[in-house]
Amino acid sequence: GIVSLISLAVLSYERYCTMTGTREVDTTNYRKTWTGIALSWTYSLVWTVPPLFGWSSYGPEGPGATCSVNWHSKDANNASYILCLFIFCLLIPFVIIVYSYGKLLCAVRQVSGINKGMGRTREQRILVMVVVMVICFLLCWLPYATVALIATFGKPGLITPAASIIPSILAKSSTVYNPIIYIFLNKQVSEML
Repeated sequence: GIVSLISLAVLSYERYCTMTGTREVDTTNYRKTWTGIALSWTYSLVWTVPPLFGWSSYGPEGPGATCSVNWHSKDANNASYILCLFIFCLLIPFVIIVYSYGKLLCAVRQVSGINKGMGRTREQRILVMVVVMVICFLLCWLPYATVALIATFGKPGLITPAASIIPSILAKSSTVYNPIIYIFLNKQVSEML
């Protein structure tokens, strides 16, 4: 899940740089792509490994069918980890995404009146596709983050195992939606089908 959100943040920033840049995009150079992938995975590992070394812990989630961070524990060690996850793995990437797409939308509006070329139309379709991916991701992960924060900082027993099932299933299934969205919103893929 963290890799998915960080990847969306990196992708939004890359889209912003590509569309607002003055140079022609080099489609044969994959260095930026591999750097973004490595950054996403490294950042995610930095935030998922600490429970293995004692900062919080992993354990059964909800009715015990899945495993997750132990967000039912009320100790300071666990609460600090949950708060850091929320800030560094959901809030900051979301701010990057909103900033990048906000700036990008302003740039697209300015250019749309001047240049109605095929390249800009393609970039606008990609922008719509990525924005839909981000909205879908947030619809999946915000309920889970909310339940985790309430369970960690709210009254004990406020979140029952049954109440955490749907947010957990939504969160765990979020990575399935991006390829589906990509297939339906990418013109090149749609034409091949």
